[in-house]
Amino acid sequence: MKRFAEVERTTKETKIKAEFNIDGNGENDISTGIPFFDHMLTLFSVHGFFDLNLRASGDIDVDYHHTVEDVGLVLGEALAIALGNRKGIKRYGHAVTPMDDAISTVTIDLSNRPFLVYLIPELFVRQTEVYSCLFKEFFRAFSNKSGMNLHINASYGENDHHLIESIFKSFARSLDLATSVDERVKHVHSSKGLL
Repeated sequence: MKRFAEVERTTKETKIKAEFNIDGNGENDISTGIPFFDHMLTLFSVHGFFDLNLRASGDIDVDYHHTVEDVGLVLGEALAIALGNRKGIKRYGHAVTPMDDAISTVTIDLSNRPFLVYLIPELFVRQTEVYSCLFKEFFRAFSNKSGMNLHINASYGENDHHLIESIFKSFARSLDLATSVDERVKHVHSSKGLL
């Protein structure tokens, strides 16, 4: 079964189209109008081995918020569709990724119970081109739409770019693991028999 989804979202603030393949090899074509965000989404694709084609336009003349959050909504929905009933997946993923001076840990449970914990050093809250608080909104939207319990803990770092990059790489690697198929899992990976 191909684990693929195509999702479109159009509002008065944004227009987004995504094609997402869980079982890819990291091929991507991404354009959001926000170069740093494009870079992070490219890292997500490459390090998670997800194929991602994404086009987004939004009212970035006002703020990046709507575009960043709505891309999270679209990608979360695409993941949920591509996973289907979640039978056979490992469900859990965990990764710790350094990027030079920075390191972060991401832990995922594809439980259908969305929740976000987003811990980053206060130093980094307002230093990136796309403020760190906007990335929190991206991950919250992704978590809510995909039904993902998501814990992000950026432990330390001196460079804001490196810190955010380590988060996206850890997110990609942990999601790759959580979406992996395990032949031992005959149904859904839950003692209740349902996610």
